[in-house]
Amino acid sequence: MENLRGKILMQVGNPLDTSRGMPPTLIICNTDSLGEQVQREFPDVRVVKALNTVNCDIMIAPSRVPGDHDLFICGDDAAAKREVTDWLCEWFGWKPDNIVDLGDITNARGTEMFLALWVRLWGALGTPHFNIHVVRGQ
Repeated sequence: MENLRGKILMQVGNPLDTSRGMPPTLIICNTDSLGEQVQREFPDVRVVKALNTVNCDIMIAPSRVPGDHDLFICGDDAAAKREVTDWLCEWFGWKPDNIVDLGDITNARGTEMFLALWVRLWGALGTPHFNIHVVRGQ
């Protein structure tokens, strides 16, 4: 674990339970998250939850969905979140204005629980190649 000290870990997983078939449910939710569990297990790692609310094709090529759409990040280390934001923009083409920082790692609960809606949207739309955009009022 010493070799991970101070490193940034982009945590993209969701705690899926497919034991009862599809759609999956979450093994962890409401009062905890996989993101939080990873941070607790590796306290010296700078965990940033990201990319877990979109399909893997959209993660790495957001232009596959036309127009503006958003990606959510959260974590306890502000500098790590800034660096992850830079990587997401530089490596994958996400627009900085479309990356929404939700705050600390406990907000991984919300991004992970989004899965219940996401899988149903996939079923309704017939494709996993979609995303959402948060529209802000005045």
